[in-house]
Amino acid sequence: MERSKIIAIITGVISIALALGYLLLVTLLDFRGEMLPAPQSQLPVSMQLATANPTLRALTIYPQL
Repeated sequence: MERSKIIAIITGVISIALALGYLLLVTLLDFRGEMLPAPQSQLPVSMQLATANPTLRALTIYPQL
């Protein structure tokens, strides 16, 4: 056989192996069940940060400014 035919066969085998591995991975991930969103009750409550604007914080501490 010529060298180019051997390389073509090897790359074809690698391609088929990758395709079968991908299908196996997708099948295993699909068996995990339905994907559900995260529960909303466990998300942290957002907080206002006064440190983002130092002028606002200074006015809160020293109202005469």
